[in-house]
Amino acid sequence: MARLDLDMTEGNIWKHMLQFSIPMAIGLLFQQLYNTVDTLVVGQFVGQEAQAAVGSTGPIINTIVGFCAGLATGASVVISQRYGAHDDEGLSKAVHTTVALTFVVSLLATVFGLMIINPMLRFMQTPEDVMPESSCYLTIYFGGVSGVLFYNLGSGILRAVGDSRRPLVFLIISALLNTVLDLLFVLAFGMGVDGVAYATVLSQILSALLIMFTLTKEKGNYGIRWRKLCVDKRSLSMILKIGLPSSIQAAVTSFSNVFVQSYINQFGSACMAGYGVYGKIDAFALIPVQSISMSSTTFVGQNWGAKKIPRAREGVRTATVMSLVSTAVLGLMVFLLARPLMNFFSPEEEVIDYGIRFIRIVTPFYIAICFNQIYAGALRGVGDATMPTVIMLASFVVFRQIYLAVTKALGAGFLAVALAYPVGWILCSTLLIIRYSRSVLVKGKTETAE
Repeated sequence: MARLDLDMTEGNIWKHMLQFSIPMAIGLLFQQLYNTVDTLVVGQFVGQEAQAAVGSTGPIINTIVGFCAGLATGASVVISQRYGAHDDEGLSKAVHTTVALTFVVSLLATVFGLMIINPMLRFMQTPEDVMPESSCYLTIYFGGVSGVLFYNLGSGILRAVGDSRRPLVFLIISALLNTVLDLLFVLAFGMGVDGVAYATVLSQILSALLIMFTLTKEKGNYGIRWRKLCVDKRSLSMILKIGLPSSIQAAVTSFSNVFVQSYINQFGSACMAGYGVYGKIDAFALIPVQSISMSSTTFVGQNWGAKKIPRAREGVRTATVMSLVSTAVLGLMVFLLARPLMNFFSPEEEVIDYGIRFIRIVTPFYIAICFNQIYAGALRGVGDATMPTVIMLASFVVFRQIYLAVTKALGAGFLAVALAYPVGWILCSTLLIIRYSRSVLVKGKTETAE
């Protein structure tokens, strides 16, 4: 049977990057289908308020899920370094520690998520006509949030050893199920927001079961042996050292988006719905840079573990070029096709107009994202997660909130709010370019996860 893991310490760099990132990109594409299909179905078959409710829940969901995904990133870096170093015992300990940690995190995420629903919706100044359906969607989602967390865990383990294909297959299966269940629950059973929420949760649980079953049957040293389930203190320490900064960055950045959403909400449900649809289109357009960033983390992690520093640096240069080209092409397509894309999601002209305005203002700045994503991913690959976190928090949270507060005080309107993201991207990329140029990866020092 052909090996599905991928040793990136030898061979053609472009080929490895493409071989790893293309399945990742397809996987992210189908991952985006979850909430996108929800937004599409409720927009076409339920109504504007339901579409606004589903679309506006993203910042709250991403605050919790993003924090947990940061821990998965830490685990993936440690696993990829030990895989690259051929440390079989350390690899096995890191995998089993990650599984044990995910059980604890899943329980905490479920309880905390259910507790914050109504306070967060009030904090975002959610309109009264949207509030009941937003609360319903979030309650069902957080009740089954362990599905997405265990999928992230399992896919992180497989991707750390270079296997991005099996996570893709499982994601495609669950995304297709989500689409079928959305249509079944809404059209056949007459359900609304609750129907699309149940469809999402059930589909995510299926993806988690598939990937955990696969890891249990895996014969390699990164397979799960349930009798070995334990917490190795050294592995846990390294996972937390790398993962906690990423977790804090993801959670705080997502929480800061709650503030942005509150500014959007002040323009009414049509703007909320248009912004929500724009967010889905935006997420699809940025899939290539995200997948290439993840591949650069794995590539750098494996080569750093193997002490092949020049090769790791060359991988970062390759990833940067790939992300710039792919993002420029997709950004231009989104800009030119703004109206047909919005028409696909909503029949309401006011919603369409708001979405087009967001697209036309923001997409010209997509190139700035490439640098902060690739360099942050590369720095995490060598275990430097703290400074990327500090820089991203400063850019995406502190600076962005100051910017929004100042523009509001000056009486600026829609344009200023729409530009809140691009100005943060530009600042973040500038600071990360400086950090990367001074990093141990560029200076050639060697230090791996022990």
